[in-house]
Amino acid sequence: MQPLCGREEFTAVLADIVTDTAPRLFAVVQEYGDRVDGRVAAWGMAFEDHAEVISVEGHRRTRAPSPEHALRAYRLGTGVIPLLMWP
Repeated sequence: MQPLCGREEFTAVLADIVTDTAPRLFAVVQEYGDRVDGRVAAWGMAFEDHAEVISVEGHRRTRAPSPEHALRAYRLGTGVIPLLMWP
């Protein structure tokens, strides 16, 4: 098979593909009580059709249909509320 184009042009095409398909980074934060305390519990990547999330401790990896669905794993009773934050 013949190359589609020159090296520089092909590199530019690949760079555009990377930019167009890059996942969006987000954090899952946990709010304790009513603004009593909080922490980053996990980091995730939002893709077009799903989200991948890993806890900051590295013990929990989650694949969810969306970032919002991933929050369910980080709710602890009624006193710890998970929230999405987008840097």
